[in-house]
Amino acid sequence: MRCLRRFAAALLVLLGIGCVHAQQQFPAKPIRLLVPDRPGAPLDIQARALARKLTERFEQSVVVDNRPGGNYIIGTRIAIAANADGYTVILVPSSYAANAAFYKLPYDPLNDVTPIARIGVSGFAVTLHPSHAVASIRDLIAYDKANPGQLRYGTAGAGGGSHRAAELFNQMAGTNLVNVPYSDAGTVLGSLLGGQIQIVFGNLPTMIPQIKSERLRGIAVTTARRSNAVPDIPTVAETLAGYEAVSWQGVLGPKGLPKDIVVRWNSEVNRIVQLPYVKDRLAALGIDAVDESPQQFHAFLEREIAKWQKVVKIANMKPEG
Repeated sequence: MRCLRRFAAALLVLLGIGCVHAQQQFPAKPIRLLVPDRPGAPLDIQARALARKLTERFEQSVVVDNRPGGNYIIGTRIAIAANADGYTVILVPSSYAANAAFYKLPYDPLNDVTPIARIGVSGFAVTLHPSHAVASIRDLIAYDKANPGQLRYGTAGAGGGSHRAAELFNQMAGTNLVNVPYSDAGTVLGSLLGGQIQIVFGNLPTMIPQIKSERLRGIAVTTARRSNAVPDIPTVAETLAGYEAVSWQGVLGPKGLPKDIVVRWNSEVNRIVQLPYVKDRLAALGIDAVDESPQQFHAFLEREIAKWQKVVKIANMKPEG
């Protein structure tokens, strides 16, 4: 009996060592990186670049699996239903948080996932034609209040990022900027250049060339901090404290991912996006690399979901389609 007990104790030790060894060997097989968008879309391009570097870091293939449709909901639902072992994760865009305000989701966007890491953050540029008298956010608020309903802003896609950014501004600043919807971003830009509309909360990477060429005037960016791409342009928050409207991309896993797997994923993603040439390339596109913990990403996601639910409800905003 004593020998049996010793054997059992030794077996438990060996099993314990085996479990630790297995955890240390993650990953031991190929990984699936879900993308809830079509091949060739901006999110897909970012995912494939990330997958190449992760393949090097993990020494296992990281395979991009496109699952488009349903405003990113289809792919997200697949990721949430996957085994919580670190071998299936998903790259989501910022509309992931906004979807909770527009749709009755088949999952809880905060409690049914494990936030792993944000990759990058970009904002919108509050942009006007250079001939307009408004040259700052303070000017914009004053002009609108003196001329209510006269400033029109253009958007491409109801409920999209620029639409939400403008409505958040209206609600926080007490302004009455009037939305003029268009079918696509190119038409919005052409209408601003032609004077049919007066203002655009334009995607920063798209607006940077127009601002640097002085065809348009960027008076502020909507990120919490100044953008590395246009550091001379102030933030909206420098005048309107607490304002932030951003685009971002982040990696999520199913609920219940083991802590050591989350830490490994987080460290590898952060290491990649902080590589000097990666940061420089992102900055040139108006995207600032993010380096934060899973806990920080969770807190950010919680704030984003709550913020857009409130904005959408007050503005009675409806999604496109």
